[in-house]
Amino acid sequence: MPLLGLLLGLAVLTLALASPVIAPAWAITAPELRGQRSLQDLQPDMRGRDLKQQEFLKAKMQGFDLSDADLRGAVFNSSDLRETNLSGANLEDVVAFATRFDGADLSGAVLRNAMLMQSRFTDAVIDGADFSEAVLDLSQQRALCARASGVNPSTGAATAESLGCG
Repeated sequence: MPLLGLLLGLAVLTLALASPVIAPAWAITAPELRGQRSLQDLQPDMRGRDLKQQEFLKAKMQGFDLSDADLRGAVFNSSDLRETNLSGANLEDVVAFATRFDGADLSGAVLRNAMLMQSRFTDAVIDGADFSEAVLDLSQQRALCARASGVNPSTGAATAESLGCG
């Protein structure tokens, strides 16, 4: 039996040495190391800016003005967006995991297809926000339904209907 193991090991080694050299794949997952997609220049006034597909890791953006910003496909991971002005912002396809939107102004914002798991929206203004196909924790969805009103000016979706309020 030990001879069989030795022969098998030599066969694997021979195949590995005879195979063409393949460059290793490098995986750098921390946004801080990926500069091309991680936004480094956080400013309190970013209204109307093109911030598509940017990454915000543990970003402290409380009270920032992101009104009318294009945030499609952006990633917010454990970020603080309390009391942030996101009115009219396009947050379509956003991933916001464990992000705080408490007291944020989301009036007229588009959050279609957003992944909002473990995010909180206590006292957020959602008049005219479009949450169509968004994924929210059930407790947050129920709380948002209790104060859902208005129609989104750009998509025409009623906030209550987009949240699936029954």
